[in-house]
Amino acid sequence: MKSFKLILLFLSVGILFTLTNCGSDSKPAEPIADQQLTKLSKTWKLTSVTLDGNAVTTPSYSAFQLVISGTKGATSFGYTTAGRPSLSPWKASGTWAFVKDQEATLITRDPDSSNDKLEMTYAVDESTLQITFGFQGAGYTRVDQVKGNWVFKFGL
Repeated sequence: MKSFKLILLFLSVGILFTLTNCGSDSKPAEPIADQQLTKLSKTWKLTSVTLDGNAVTTPSYSAFQLVISGTKGATSFGYTTAGRPSLSPWKASGTWAFVKDQEATLITRDPDSSNDKLEMTYAVDESTLQITFGFQGAGYTRVDQVKGNWVFKFGL
């Protein structure tokens, strides 16, 4: 009987010790900026574009693509464009950054350039991207053709 109690005691202590070491192995949540960067870092093909609420149907936008890239944890990221028309509110390439505490919806394009800095609202999921911004036409001689409120919709 004494050995049975001793075995039962060791078994109970063993079970108790095993269960106390089964804490959760949960990792800290990935920062929103890193989650959004994963969704944004793709080659986006234009599906539609509007300027001041009017569809821009010029064939020059038919091949427009936006490539977004970056490294998680960084504060500045890159973008390049392809197939853009000469009169476009987009440069051929540049940088962008998330707006602090609004990473899920706001980015700043070319944040280090006093002339080209532009805040943009965006919505992204695994297969679509929409970017909305107001552009004043800085650097263009025909400002009336690029100035206004733009909405770019992209797919994969």
